[in-house]
Amino acid sequence: MLEGIVRESIDKRSTKALRKDGYLIANIYAKGIENINAAFKVNDFIKAVKAKSGLKFDVSVGGKTYNVVVVDYQKHPVTSMLKHVDLKVVLPDVESKYLVPVVPVGTPAGIKNKGVLLQSKKRLSVKCKGKDLPDSFNIDVTPLDIDDTVLVRDIVAPENVRIIDAGRVAVLGVVKAK
Repeated sequence: MLEGIVRESIDKRSTKALRKDGYLIANIYAKGIENINAAFKVNDFIKAVKAKSGLKFDVSVGGKTYNVVVVDYQKHPVTSMLKHVDLKVVLPDVESKYLVPVVPVGTPAGIKNKGVLLQSKKRLSVKCKGKDLPDSFNIDVTPLDIDDTVLVRDIVAPENVRIIDAGRVAVLGVVKAK
């Protein structure tokens, strides 16, 4: 489990001091919960995110444990070091919006005909309760030939999960290589 600290002061000087000591600045929030200004060791955070098996993972801040998902992060433009992360608490019985990754499964038939698989949407917006949150959308791409696409409306969402993205939006497709 990822251990963090609660930031007492959120001014610029203390934020710079924390970053200099190797901390990643984080905001933890959810509907009905007061925002928590936290900080995690950068390397510990990266290890925890890489080691997680699903979309959700646990963090401990100020003696309390939260089940969270990564909503957004900011990197330094030159060094690509993580600077800030937003974490959303997954509440089991509260409906909320989440971004769920799209994972293509298999090799498209169009690859043999000199086609290339393009993934135009890496994550889909969904609305569901925390207990129903899927870890990913696994889409079988083996039947796709050149100029075939998978639209949002073609994806079957699990029970009690509603995809918010427009149905006409392309998610995956095979195009002819130039």
